[in-house]
Amino acid sequence: MNKSQSIIVILPAHNEEQNIREVIKGIKETLPSAQILVVNDASTDNTPKCSHDAGARVISLPFNLGYGAALQTGYKFALEEGYEYVIQLDADGQHNPKDILKILEPVLNGNADIVIGSRFLEKGNYQTSLARKLGISFFGAIASLFAGQRITDPTSGFQALNRKVIEFFSSDRYPVDFPDADVLIMLHKAGFKIAEVSVRMNPSFSKKSMHSGLKPVYYIFKMLLSIFVTLLRKDLKEQ
Repeated sequence: MNKSQSIIVILPAHNEEQNIREVIKGIKETLPSAQILVVNDASTDNTPKCSHDAGARVISLPFNLGYGAALQTGYKFALEEGYEYVIQLDADGQHNPKDILKILEPVLNGNADIVIGSRFLEKGNYQTSLARKLGISFFGAIASLFAGQRITDPTSGFQALNRKVIEFFSSDRYPVDFPDADVLIMLHKAGFKIAEVSVRMNPSFSKKSMHSGLKPVYYIFKMLLSIFVTLLRKDLKEQ
């Protein structure tokens, strides 16, 4: 298995029939040899069929379990099938597949265990509401403080990771409810190398994302609680 064949791209998806074909097409143009796995989180539309017809492998969850659980399903599949690298991106089209090689390179070179595609490393790359930007900045500051390095985009779902992180994320330590800033702190405590690279985002075609469906106040409360619990944990040693 060469490097391109040892890569799997994971797309957690819920009701993305309008976007999923174009996303898969873009991935195939960038990484033609990589396996593409769509984790269908109990969609009620034709997301599974559209994904299959576009050439992706599909795993369908029996219930709507949420973004983190869909991702972990993909991690476990990658681990069981022997893949060395995972790329994850959202299925709504906001992540540009042309940036896949950019976020993958530091992982392939051994310079990082996980790379985050950041919308905010370069000014003007991404426009969002003031409230959302303040929220991202707030959790970025917390993640930076406890991860010992600057983190500009802790909520980015555009990531590349190596097998050590795949194994870590496949375990019970992975917080399937809210895998954002808390995960980055967890990775730092476990001794993993984290890096960010600048990426550009497309406007989301569906104007929604599995990664942003929570009510803001509820999300902030639960994330702060998850970070607090993560800081208290003593079982976060890299295996």
